[in-house]
Amino acid sequence: MKRNTEHLKQKIREILDFPTPGIKFKDITPLLEDPESFKEAIDGLVDFFRDIKINKVVGIDARGFLLASAVAYLLNAGMVIVRKKGKLPHQTIVREHDLEYGRGTLEIHVDAIKKGERVLVIDDVLATGGTADAAVKLVEHLGGDVVGLGFLLELSYFPGREKLKNYNINSLIIY
Repeated sequence: MKRNTEHLKQKIREILDFPTPGIKFKDITPLLEDPESFKEAIDGLVDFFRDIKINKVVGIDARGFLLASAVAYLLNAGMVIVRKKGKLPHQTIVREHDLEYGRGTLEIHVDAIKKGERVLVIDDVLATGGTADAAVKLVEHLGGDVVGLGFLLELSYFPGREKLKNYNINSLIIY
C-alpha cells in the first residue's frame, strides 16, 4: 500500500553541516515528538510487513531502536538491538561498515538471533546502505533469514537501495 507521506516530510528538519561539514542531516525528532505523525510512521512501517511471518525485529543504534521496538510490538515479534561497538554487555560479533561521513562498527549479541529465525531490520534512514548492510551481515552470520528492511526515510541520491538490492526494502518517505 502506497501512502501519501508529504505531510510527514514536513515534520523532518534538515540540519546543515551535521555531524560533519557538507552533510545535510535529516532530523526526525520533530516527527517523533508529534503523536499523530509518530503513530502514522509506525503504522506505515508495519503495513509493509504485516503479512510476512517475522520472529525478530532488529533495530539499529540508535534512532532505529525507537522505530523497531514499536514495530516489533505491533508485529508480535521479539526485539533485537544492533549497537555501536562497546555498548553491549554480553559476548558479541562485530562488523565494520562505511557511513556517508566515515566508518563505523556495529555489534550484536551472539545469542540474539537463532538459526532460521525470520528477521526484519529497521532503521531511521537508508543512505549509502553501509549500516543496514552491516546489520544484515550480522543477522545472517548468526543464521537468521532477513525477510525485509524498513526505513522511515530513504535518501535516494545515495546508492543504499542498490547495495541492498537482494532484499525486500521498504521506505516510508523518499527524498
